[in-house]
Amino acid sequence: MIIRPDYIQAIKPFMDQPLVKILAGVRRCGKSTIFEMLAEELRSRGIPDERIIQKRYTEMDIPEDISAKAVYEELISRIQGKGRCYLLLDEIQEIKGWERCVNSLMEGQDVDIYVTGSNSKLMSSELSTYLTGRFVSIPVYTLSFKEYLTFKKEDSRSSKELLEEYIRFGGFPIIALGRYDEQNAYQIVNGIYHTVISRDIVKRHRINRQDLFDRIVKYLIENMGKTFSANSIAKFLKSEHRTVSVESIYNYIRWLEQAFIIYPCHRYDIQGKSILKTQEKYYLADVTLKYCLLGYNRKMLDGVLENIVFLEMKRRGYDVYIGKNGTKEIDFIGVRRNEKIYVQVCVQLPENSDREVGNLMEIQDHYPKYVVTTNSMDVGIENGIRIVHLHDFLLSEIW
Repeated sequence: MIIRPDYIQAIKPFMDQPLVKILAGVRRCGKSTIFEMLAEELRSRGIPDERIIQKRYTEMDIPEDISAKAVYEELISRIQGKGRCYLLLDEIQEIKGWERCVNSLMEGQDVDIYVTGSNSKLMSSELSTYLTGRFVSIPVYTLSFKEYLTFKKEDSRSSKELLEEYIRFGGFPIIALGRYDEQNAYQIVNGIYHTVISRDIVKRHRINRQDLFDRIVKYLIENMGKTFSANSIAKFLKSEHRTVSVESIYNYIRWLEQAFIIYPCHRYDIQGKSILKTQEKYYLADVTLKYCLLGYNRKMLDGVLENIVFLEMKRRGYDVYIGKNGTKEIDFIGVRRNEKIYVQVCVQLPENSDREVGNLMEIQDHYPKYVVTTNSMDVGIENGIRIVHLHDFLLSEIW
């Protein structure tokens, strides 16, 4: 088992607190392994195995129609007479009414509860009803580049060479652990994608016109990192002689968000200091979700690099926005408590334009401003703007 210490550090402040700890992220991003790490952390604190109760709710031996009451009774039987127990409940969202079960355990038993799930309905209104103010959500992402290097520590290649592989192969742990060629890697990701689409979205939401839904998903993925609206998708589909309501498109986008396939990035008006309601962008949970459907080619690289930087900012706890400064656009603004950071992303600085640096120079404040590039020859400082290689930006401890 390869340790991902950042997640244990994120969990530690909430251990033994009267809060349900929810680890949520796309399927196969490593949540179950984090539970294994958590169990090890508990053992290192002197908690005996009999008081660490791990249960998966996706296994074949659990009946499909098992009730929340049956789950509750089984857990009660396992904690009876043992003192304080630690419940690690994997994919419990599959059990209808699980919120009531967890609430009853919280209120009536001496337990510390951790749950994972692959759908943000984990944080739904029902959960808020039963656990008002008594849960904390810890987002889980696919591997950062720093974690990817840990997974590849036996590899003799340089970290710059491994960065190229990371851009091509993404951050799903199952890929990083193996030595797959490109085709096999994308085949594995395709399996993850189709599991999410068929089980978590089409089946759960009873989508009848799957061919139409698939076309909309493909459109979203093709336009990753570009601004568009539900109206523009409806117009595009109309040009293909397909009819779909704007409301249906909004539903499809919301369900993809809930399954952590895509993340929204809203626009922020720097001058008006307000979040704008229109023309947001979407980024993928992992860049390989694009390759597995469309294949890889270098023309995608600008959008792919943006996606990698966006996810890294999210991992570090930033709220991430697209910046609008008058008529100019900043790729990303990251806001974390009192901190702020501005980031432009490009494969290399264009020779005949100062868009990347110039747009940042027009922002009249003293927060850090970066241009992130993959061209080592561009690196340096220009008018206070730091131009850094993607490799160094991703591995830097502080920005």
